[in-house]
Amino acid sequence: MDQHGKHVEGPMGGDPAVEPGGIVVGVDGSEHGQCALVWAAREAERRQLPLHIVTAYSVPIFAASGLDGGYATVDDSVIRDGAEAIVKQAMDKVSGYNIDVDASVENGDAAGVLLDLSRSAQLLVFGTRGRGGFVGRLLGSVSSALPAHSKCPTVTVPLYCADRLGESTDDRHIKAEHAKDGPRTVENVVAVGVDGSEQARVAVLEAAAQAERMGATLRVICAVPQYSGSLAWVPAPLDREALFKDIRVQLDGGTAWIQSHYPQLNVEAQLLDGSPVDVLVEASRGVELVVLGTRGRGGFTGMLLGSTSDGVLHHAKGPVLVVPDREDPRLADRATFGPFLGAA
Repeated sequence: MDQHGKHVEGPMGGDPAVEPGGIVVGVDGSEHGQCALVWAAREAERRQLPLHIVTAYSVPIFAASGLDGGYATVDDSVIRDGAEAIVKQAMDKVSGYNIDVDASVENGDAAGVLLDLSRSAQLLVFGTRGRGGFVGRLLGSVSSALPAHSKCPTVTVPLYCADRLGESTDDRHIKAEHAKDGPRTVENVVAVGVDGSEQARVAVLEAAAQAERMGATLRVICAVPQYSGSLAWVPAPLDREALFKDIRVQLDGGTAWIQSHYPQLNVEAQLLDGSPVDVLVEASRGVELVVLGTRGRGGFTGMLLGSTSDGVLHHAKGPVLVVPDREDPRLADRATFGPFLGAA
């Protein structure tokens, strides 16, 4: 126990198990990882859940070119010492939060380590990209792979939102973006993208729970892109006004459905003309959180994971929560609130 009454497992203390239902955050010493750490600590405090800090590394192996052949390896203890220093720094940074914290240094592929931890975690948090080198790329290609394969919801935290987390950055690209964008107001809103798929409805339920925890408004967003060449087979021009009217009826039904499960929640719906990626990236600038499903419907109503979710993750200006596809008994009563895309 430390001075805050929290149980803390030191980085040298073996490999502490992640308490089921806890929040896992990946760090690698980069500014991106620091933003993810702060967001995860705040969320752990909000949910009253334990926080597990993890960094992963692998020992480089170099093929020898001499006649005798063979391999040369780097001293594992040197690399591990560096990784443990990163973990200690992370634990010091969150020491002021009223949460239980533990940490571990894992030897192995960063994506594999975090995916294994996702089996017992309630939430997995990481930055959008990170530092290469001896601690491995915890946040580069990893941040693209994890949302699609994690067993629990994931949150990616971009460096762009460092200022709203009370962090600073020396990244010149981020500074240039901030100078171009000017002052920003962040609403206490959780925005969720929908496209009529069941995966999106699962995401709406998770978004509603998160909005309730944050005391925020839930904003349900459906973006309808312009027709593309893929619709060249349509024999007659589609009536876009009629399409919007039809989708609005479905959005209203979905709003009533979610309100029935979260009666105290303030819910609003937006039907917008434009690319789902562009609309949701723009939304991410001014809301606390954007929520997506892992995949969507495709076709003219958009694809929320696949290309759209991947696009949002790469360009978002705020935290993005991706919800894996899963069964939820509350989906069964959606039809009683009116028509929805994909209904029989």
